Amino acid sequence: MTEQTSVNIRAGIIGGAGYTGGEMLRILINHPNVEIAFVHSNSNADNYVYEVHTDLFGDTDLKFASELLTDIDVLFLCVGHGDARKFLEANPIPDTVKIIDLSQDFRLKPKATIGSKNFVYGLPELNRDAIRKAQNIANPGCFATCLQLGLLPLASKGLITSEVNITATTGSTGAGQSLSTTSHFSWRNDNLSVYKAFDHQHLNEIGQSLDQLQSEFTPTSNGWGALNFIPYRGDFTRGIIASIYTDSNLTQEEALALYTDYYKDQEFTHVADRNIDLKQVVNTNKCFIQVKKHGNKLLIISIIDNLLKGASGQAVQNMNLLFGLDERAGLRLKAIGF
Repeated sequence: MTEQTSVNIRAGIIGGAGYTGGEMLRILINHPNVEIAFVHSNSNADNYVYEVHTDLFGDTDLKFASELLTDIDVLFLCVGHGDARKFLEANPIPDTVKIIDLSQDFRLKPKATIGSKNFVYGLPELNRDAIRKAQNIANPGCFATCLQLGLLPLASKGLITSEVNITATTGSTGAGQSLSTTSHFSWRNDNLSVYKAFDHQHLNEIGQSLDQLQSEFTPTSNGWGALNFIPYRGDFTRGIIASIYTDSNLTQEEALALYTDYYKDQEFTHVADRNIDLKQVVNTNKCFIQVKKHGNKLLIISIIDNLLKGASGQAVQNMNLLFGLDERAGLRLKAIGF
């Protein structure tokens, strides 16, 4: 699809001082179809954006604003979990403005509505057609994106028939910008730890999506009992690497063909026939997947950048779909390589 460079989208950002807000700015400043109307931050009002996101010095003279403008086409909510719903309750947004929320507030179907606004779950590899027709998008979580992309092809054929065992490690930016005991350099560096074992909040998103494709994949009394998920805090800055394995009767050739066919028309998710590593996807909106058969187990490796495909990059991908643009517009990003 050719980029429609004549389309001009006025965008607003709420919560522009955090990690996801910063990534949103970096993408939109260079997006061929976007004009940033305002970047909202109460704590940084009237400060230059580059005073917070110092790498943007020389790229923009935007200042953070304390006021909300509504003469825009799309609003990105780059705020904490629970704060997006509070913001919309306190600040009526015209129904003509499309909203893309990066928090978890509207991802689950029972919570996907507020007033007259309904949110579509924004995983393009699952809901592309619904996203194109939507007015508001609930952007998926970072772990949820990485793990779903590793499992969707199996669910699409009803092939998740036994427990799924998952280990995934995320970079320190996954914890957000606010300091905590486990985000200080002195603790995080040369360290590794487990957190929220078996009950991470993203399991609800993953289970909901798998059930959409494989209807018998239903929750148990203890949550999504078929998904055994052990998250790790990594001692690196950004990226997620997940190893997923489950019983499977597929051969290596059948598994590779299934995954390759499922993602053949996807712009950012690619199936590799060789070993993959995080540097291939960090600083990009890509997901790389590798599948390998070991006896009766199928091993799936899935890797993404948690701040891009896991957050702001995917939000812009959703915006491109909402406005009928080339899905890759503004997202042809270079991996770090070395």
